[in-house]
Amino acid sequence: MTARVAVLGTGANGAGIGADLVRAGHDVTFIEQWPAHVDAMRARGIHVEMPDESHTTPVTVHHLCEVAEMREPFDIVFIVVKAYDTRWASELIAPLLAPDGLAIGLQNGMMAEEMAGILGAHRTLGAVIEITANMFEPGIVDRQSSRAHSWFALGALDDSTRGREEEAASILRAAGTVEISDDIRSSKWMKLVANAAELVPSAILDLPLGEAVRMPGMREFMEKTAHEAVRACLASGGRLMPIFGMTERDIAEPDDYAVILLDKVLRDYTMPTTLTTVLQDWRKGRRGEVEELNGFVVREQERLGGSAPCNARVERLARQIESGARRAGADNLELLLAGS
Repeated sequence: MTARVAVLGTGANGAGIGADLVRAGHDVTFIEQWPAHVDAMRARGIHVEMPDESHTTPVTVHHLCEVAEMREPFDIVFIVVKAYDTRWASELIAPLLAPDGLAIGLQNGMMAEEMAGILGAHRTLGAVIEITANMFEPGIVDRQSSRAHSWFALGALDDSTRGREEEAASILRAAGTVEISDDIRSSKWMKLVANAAELVPSAILDLPLGEAVRMPGMREFMEKTAHEAVRACLASGGRLMPIFGMTERDIAEPDDYAVILLDKVLRDYTMPTTLTTVLQDWRKGRRGEVEELNGFVVREQERLGGSAPCNARVERLARQIESGARRAGADNLELLLAGS
């Protein structure tokens, strides 16, 4: 029997992934909150521009307000909303996830436990995602990483779903490489290490990631921010894990691994025009995932009796920008590096 799949949240990443699944022949329903985007996809399908190809795919799409009208359950739900929207998105889809269905959060942050608390660990898989994509016009995705350069990891949170990862992986492979992690919490921590170093710090400078990292002192600051996140992971009981196609040979000392991980992202997943998700959000007038990235590292370190001064500085400046007290821009570099 063909699995019924929903993609809840069809922004740049969700729409690009969903289009791949549709084109691979899967039964996919898009669920989206941006009215103009819903209208555009209904009228013209979803258009995805990639480095090696472009395509327009007709899709079935519903607005959030139409979810209450749905009756037939979904077997697989990919939740691709911002980390701070995870709880309400999980509550929204809970009645429509089959009793033996699986929900997978393809998003930043450590949100798998939040999903499991609502949907049940027996219906939740953790995931790591690495895709580069932008969306500034409804119905159009600028996906800078092709399927060959898109990467995912899936893993069980406990024994109730262990062995079921392939049910979702077999579908998601239409969008990129999928690996199964035997410790998905640690794998998600590794992605957080990269995100904490790159996403918000470069957005504070209002620069594409590739430009931000070349600013004087910025690469060293990113590494320190990553080191703090690695130490938080290890102190909380996590371990170093290979992600993004890396192997066990790439794992050495914690500080060395952080540098290797940053190099991997900058080399394989960053183009000259790549804007991080946080910078995209800010330029759209939306808040970014500050609390769920650098803020999470800070609070984990505080909980464990430690500190994360670089992450705390990132969080403080980002909050000032989001409150309107400060503007994002390269003139924030001195403040970002102060004390580093």
